[in-house]
Amino acid sequence: MSTIQDNHTNKKDPDYTLEEVMELYHRPLLDLIYMAAQVHRAHHNPHEMQICTLLSVKTGGCIENCGYCPQSIHNEAELDKEILMKVDDVLEEARKAKEAGSTRFCMGAAWPRVLDGRAFDRVLEMIKGVTDMGMEACVTLGMLTKEQAKRLKAAGLHTYNHNLDTSREFYDKVVTTRTYDDRLDTIKNLAEAGINVCSGGILGLGESQNDRISFLHTLSQLNPQPESVPINMLVPIKGTPMEDNEPLDIFEWIRAIAVARILMPKAMVRLSAGRLAISKEAQAMAFMAGANSIFSGEKLLTTPNSGEAFDEALLKALDMTPRKPFKEEHHHVCQSVCTCKGQKRK
Repeated sequence: MSTIQDNHTNKKDPDYTLEEVMELYHRPLLDLIYMAAQVHRAHHNPHEMQICTLLSVKTGGCIENCGYCPQSIHNEAELDKEILMKVDDVLEEARKAKEAGSTRFCMGAAWPRVLDGRAFDRVLEMIKGVTDMGMEACVTLGMLTKEQAKRLKAAGLHTYNHNLDTSREFYDKVVTTRTYDDRLDTIKNLAEAGINVCSGGILGLGESQNDRISFLHTLSQLNPQPESVPINMLVPIKGTPMEDNEPLDIFEWIRAIAVARILMPKAMVRLSAGRLAISKEAQAMAFMAGANSIFSGEKLLTTPNSGEAFDEALLKALDMTPRKPFKEEHHHVCQSVCTCKGQKRK
């Protein structure tokens, strides 16, 4: 049995070196998926899927120069800019999402950083409203301070999304208006405030395999580890520097998901942007590799996404059910043929 196998089987909180992650990443794909499936079943109910909805509450006009993003003022993508939405309108969208089966409602504002004032106060009202209707509230608002993190916590925020995007080594090929350490500082502020961190990245930016390995290793070293890890596939958008990027091989995407599951066993591993172009069979393989969260709905911020009807049919075909909000996992261990549907084994 390899060192990696020993680590993920026997250690309570595996702490992998970069070399170990590299060894893991390059294992035969089906062996890797099998290992990831074992880890997944040791920490999660494999028959459950977390359904999330993402809404852009303020669109466009961002001063950051992220090469993949149509919301940047530095790019030439066609995009209608929108001011910050009203609280009642956001809560109406949250109610619709809840009725459609979502248990987490995520709100994104195209801000480089949070600024104190009326706009932030309005977002705090949105968070309180979403939480009051029994949903997990999540926001992505850019960089923030320790005091702002405390205010978000007091408003009832469940999770804050702040993606690393890629590896430290490749980061300045993606964005130069902020640094990798800026991202890590915000994540530290969130952790100190007791807010769950959602942090992942985008595959297909032009990065190498070594970049993906370094990125996954960095995520796994965060303390605490992220509560959720979105694994996005680049959606090339006309008018952005990455509009002509070649699509990443789907097996490479699944490989990254499997490694993320093994490195971060308790996290929700989420299929996010790019899912519209991925076959249902490939998505099912990603679920086997440990993905247990999806963004549903027709739109993710500014890009198209699989609709509720597709997701409902997919989960029904795979005999999966929506995960309840605010759920604490009970470290349920299943075999691949388990039919216990989440009941503790005697």
